Amino acid sequence: MTVSSSLRLDHYRLLGRSGLRVSPLCLGTMTFGTDWGWGADEETSRAIFDAYASRGGNFIDTANFYTRGTSERLVGRFIADERDRFVLASKYTLNMNPGDPNAGGNHRKCMVRAVEASLRRLGTDYIDLYWLHVWDDTTPVDEIMRGLDDLVSAGKIVYLAVSDTPAWRIAQANTLAELRGWSRFIALQVEYNLALRDAERDLIPMAMELGLGVLPWSPLASGLLSGKYSRADLEKQRQAEKARASWGRGR
Repeated sequence: MTVSSSLRLDHYRLLGRSGLRVSPLCLGTMTFGTDWGWGADEETSRAIFDAYASRGGNFIDTANFYTRGTSERLVGRFIADERDRFVLASKYTLNMNPGDPNAGGNHRKCMVRAVEASLRRLGTDYIDLYWLHVWDDTTPVDEIMRGLDDLVSAGKIVYLAVSDTPAWRIAQANTLAELRGWSRFIALQVEYNLALRDAERDLIPMAMELGLGVLPWSPLASGLLSGKYSRADLEKQRQAEKARASWGRGR
């Protein structure tokens, strides 16, 4: 079976309205590590990484929260010998220290602490693409964009991106950044697949208008579209969700 040239991992393309060249398929590493009780151990994670990299793949996505930081540590070890060849992406927002209200969120304190911790785990002095992981509905947009721009100026991150945030907020953030001369988001990460097409209503049109590259996550709808589940499996899941909803109303 031949692979279309447009999907070859070494057939690089520009990410959004930037000059950054990335593979058409990004390697997500949320399951690198078994700290959550499931996922891939180091040997299996390494095999996945090697298969991707050997075909010219250069775009690696992780997050501080993934497998309690193990994903970042593994990725850092895997790319160490050729760090500059890879476009390394990580994220911040989710709370890494339950009990500390400032260990999560989009605000400056969390942002600065998170990027420094990620750099240590990744064993590098810069992150190519830094994602705001999810909108917190609390932090003012100017605080976020100025804080991220400061990190770019400091050389700790190179490009900015945003995930799981309303379209109007992203448009507001990038418009403010353009007005103030700050770094802007160049990419959008959003849940998008054949079973969930909500992003077509506003997020994707917004991204096209503002020149953001779109990276869908969960393209197989958590395995629903992979064919591994039978109708009986899906009906069992539906009944379980229905029972949980009824229990919640009963409370």
